[in-house]
Amino acid sequence: MVIKVFVATSSGSIAIRKKQQEVVGFLEANKIDFKELDIAGDEDNRRWMRENVPGEKKPQNGIPLPPQIFNEEQYCGDFDSFFSAKEENIIYSFLGLAPPPGSKETKLTEGEPSLPNGDVEGEALSTAEGTETAGESGENEAQEEGKEDEDNPAESRENTGEVTEEGAEGKAEEEEAEKGEEPGEEEGGEEDS
Repeated sequence: MVIKVFVATSSGSIAIRKKQQEVVGFLEANKIDFKELDIAGDEDNRRWMRENVPGEKKPQNGIPLPPQIFNEEQYCGDFDSFFSAKEENIIYSFLGLAPPPGSKETKLTEGEPSLPNGDVEGEALSTAEGTETAGESGENEAQEEGKEDEDNPAESRENTGEVTEEGAEGKAEEEEAEKGEEPGEEEGGEEDS
């Protein structure tokens, strides 16, 4: 199996060049066989890449940007998917390759069948489901914080940055005490004769 990395060798975007370099550098450093295919100089490569990136993985404008990664004809993912798999130590699963013996991924994935894009079979959530769940949990956290604030009004003022008159005076006195001044004494005030 050959990993195909579609790149644009004459890209004007620094961000795209950095992403391409990171993918290629990682594959080289880990001695993973791959083939770099240029979409800037070869119209056939560009057309093949665009046709074979799944619809749900294409950006809104419909044109996927490099780097795009495939295992032979099987789509693996884009840079963001690659980066996530690398961070989670599941890069071999992401690429649809068997992890080398003794690798961290071998220990993590023993007995878990996975898909080439790094998802574990039967546990894949759609993007919409994952976003909805995250949104709901954020709302719950906000509601819980609101309840805590109702129970402890002083804590509520501290969290929102509001300072009461008493709190401001107390803080000013503390600061003056740290400087070695008495409360009410002004800096640069009159000296005793």
